Amino acid sequence: MNAVLLSLNKFWQYQLHIFAVVLEGSKNLALYGKATQSSLIGNPWGALGHAYNAIDGNIDSDYNHGSCAATETQENPWWRLDLLDEYTVTSITITNRGDCCSDRINGAEIHIGNSLRNNGNINPLLSNLRKASQVFLPGHNLSLVLCEVEVFGYPTPHGQNVALGGTATQSSIYSNYFASNAVDGNRDGIVSRGSCSMVYNDFSPWWKVDLLKQHKVFSVIITNRQDAAPEKLFGAEIRIGDTLDNNGNNNPICAVVNISTGDPTKFYECNEMEGQYVNIVIPGRNEYLTLCEVEVYGVPLI
Repeated sequence: MNAVLLSLNKFWQYQLHIFAVVLEGSKNLALYGKATQSSLIGNPWGALGHAYNAIDGNIDSDYNHGSCAATETQENPWWRLDLLDEYTVTSITITNRGDCCSDRINGAEIHIGNSLRNNGNINPLLSNLRKASQVFLPGHNLSLVLCEVEVFGYPTPHGQNVALGGTATQSSIYSNYFASNAVDGNRDGIVSRGSCSMVYNDFSPWWKVDLLKQHKVFSVIITNRQDAAPEKLFGAEIRIGDTLDNNGNNNPICAVVNISTGDPTKFYECNEMEGQYVNIVIPGRNEYLTLCEVEVYGVPLI
């Protein structure tokens, strides 16, 4: 279960975009979720006020038209959306009541997380937002009204192999083993078959893929050569970030490469690191850097 708790401080307009960027191809996940709230104002058999009104796809902000959710006047009212799976949230749009009383939502909080303790209201605030959703209005004698909540995002921790669309470079080229060979979609670990990159015997050799825009990176999968000398890759660092200082080799470290005498393909979790460049560098020694495939799983941020 992925929950989103929405915390709002100011509503200068009837519709507030919590994040300005909606990724291309993103769906409004709220339409597929389940909404609940702390209480229901008025007649439970009538059309007005129900929690699911705020995820019906209708941004009509006139409460009397029947497309807004509303709680009774109470202490600490809340509205919650269960996304039914875990997602990373990239944008949220909330439509406030527009026929009157728009300032009543001032001070509402958006929380996002996976906990249902205290009805989800202890989940992280919007500033730490990444997963799940719920709206919470702290205080006494308050009613929470929401006319639409739209939540855009993608499944966590999945993503596409964005390295396939990137541009690869390396510190030098040995023979015809070009940097681009490591992002051709082929995991073949036999170097002589032409699908591996190789750097000459450089000091601190490096290979880099430019993802062309900033991404959130969930994981990196590296396929080492399997025909000879796999130990040469031992100790290589996977670095992810946005700077090109030192050819990108000063960016933060995701992981340090280990090797296996069995499967040459190794998975490294990068915990949603953000950056445009993914480097593989062997620091502090002269070495031939050989990579038979580098897969970078993530999603664009802009």
